[in-house]
Amino acid sequence: MVRALKFVFKTILWFLAITILWVVIYRFIAPPITLTMVFDENGATREWRSLSEIDRDMAVAAIAAEDGNFCLHSGFDYEAIRQAWEERQAGRRQRGGSTISQQTAKNVFLWQGGGWFRKGLEAYFTVLIELLWGKERIMEVYLNVAETGIGTYGAEAGSNRYFEHDASTMSDIEAARIAAILPDPKSRDARNPGGWTAQYGNRIAARMAQVRASPLDDCIPE
Repeated sequence: MVRALKFVFKTILWFLAITILWVVIYRFIAPPITLTMVFDENGATREWRSLSEIDRDMAVAAIAAEDGNFCLHSGFDYEAIRQAWEERQAGRRQRGGSTISQQTAKNVFLWQGGGWFRKGLEAYFTVLIELLWGKERIMEVYLNVAETGIGTYGAEAGSNRYFEHDASTMSDIEAARIAAILPDPKSRDARNPGGWTAQYGNRIAARMAQVRASPLDDCIPE
């Protein structure tokens, strides 16, 4: 019994040491690849860009579309989680409750799919990146690893794919359209969006003005 407890204790210590070191390393070094990219049968086109090299409109669009309270919460938007749970219980279309921080933790350190075990690890890594990275780095990594098309990852590759220019000079509507396809990038097109995607992109573009006029984007450098 004592030996088993020692083994469990050592295992926990090793897990904490390895994962914390992993997060610290990625605070300064761009994640070279993710599991999603590894298992993407279409390949993985991407080109890392620092947050300062990506048009600020893209970060504002991501906040407007994915996580309005990104700059305000500590990794989890409990109101969004509550609303998602209530919609699920009522059988209505479920809204995503995951924050940009949670999505970044999942995309960088874990795998796609559900399950309580993966959700628990996602929460753990979310806490770590909030503590060790901060908001700017989280947004920077998110905009470089999020899937933006078939075999396409990050704002830079997405901008080149759809608009034939790099991510440093994006218009509001271009940023909004990329944000509009993020929930389902394999079946949505930012260049020639279908009716619903085009309407959603327009709504995001309108929200972007509201985000800029509020403290919701204060954590994103000008």
